[in-house]
Amino acid sequence: MLEGLLDPLRWEMTFSEMDTLWNGFFFTLQVVVAGLALSLVLGTILGVFSTTRSRVLRAISRIYVEFYQNTPLPVQVFFMYMAGPQLLQQITGAPSPVRISSFVLGFVGVGLYHAAYISEVIRTGIEAVPRGQMEAALSQGFTRVQAYAYIILPQTFKVILPPLCNQALNLVKNTSVLALIAGGDLMYNADNFVSSYGYLQGYIMACLLYFIICFPLAILVQWLEKRSKERPRAKNIPGVTDIAQAASTAKEA
Repeated sequence: MLEGLLDPLRWEMTFSEMDTLWNGFFFTLQVVVAGLALSLVLGTILGVFSTTRSRVLRAISRIYVEFYQNTPLPVQVFFMYMAGPQLLQQITGAPSPVRISSFVLGFVGVGLYHAAYISEVIRTGIEAVPRGQMEAALSQGFTRVQAYAYIILPQTFKVILPPLCNQALNLVKNTSVLALIAGGDLMYNADNFVSSYGYLQGYIMACLLYFIICFPLAILVQWLEKRSKERPRAKNIPGVTDIAQAASTAKEA
C-alpha cells in the first residue's frame, strides 16, 4: 500500500491527468460562489422572517429550517436530480423532461441546504442587537424594512461573520455530493481517475485542491473571531443609538 503511494510512475501518471482535476477544481469554485450567494440571500430573508411579529412568516422560516436541517443533503440533491426535470416539464409544458445542468443542481442544492443554517446564524445575530434600536428607528420614521436594511442587519453581519465563514467552509466540502450524480466537480473527476487507473494519488490531489480552497477560509475565520473580540459589537448610530439607550434605561428603571 505504502509502496504504491510512493511509486514515481503513479505520480507521473497523476500529474499528466491534472488538467481534469483542475477542471473539477474550477467547476467546484463556481458552484461554491453561486451556492454561497444563494444561501446568503435566502438565509438572510428567512432569518429576518424568524424575528418578525408575523406568525405566518415565522412559521415559513421554521418549517424550511426544520426540513433542510433534518434531511440529508444527498437525498435532497438526488430528489432534485430525479424529480426536477419532470417538475419543470409540467411547469413549462415541454414535451419531455427538462434537463437540469450539474452546475444548477450543485449550487441550488448546496445553496438551499446551507440557507437553513445561515438563517439560524442570522436570527441569532439579529437577536444580539438591542431591541431598542428597532423601536428607536421606527420612532424616527423608518419603516421596518428600512430599519432592518440600514440599522439591524449591518450590525448583525459584523457579529456573525465568523460563523458565516464556517458555513462557507462547510458549503465547499458539501459540493462533493455532486460526485453522486456525475456532476463534473473535483470529487467526481478524482473518483473517475481512481476508478480508471486504480491509483489513490487522485484522492490525495483532490484533498490538496480542497485544502487550497478551505485553508484561506479557515484563516479568515480565525482572524474574524479575533477581530470580533477586540471591537465593540454594537454600532454607534447618531440619533438612533442614543434613543435606543434611553429607552433601555427607562425600561430598567
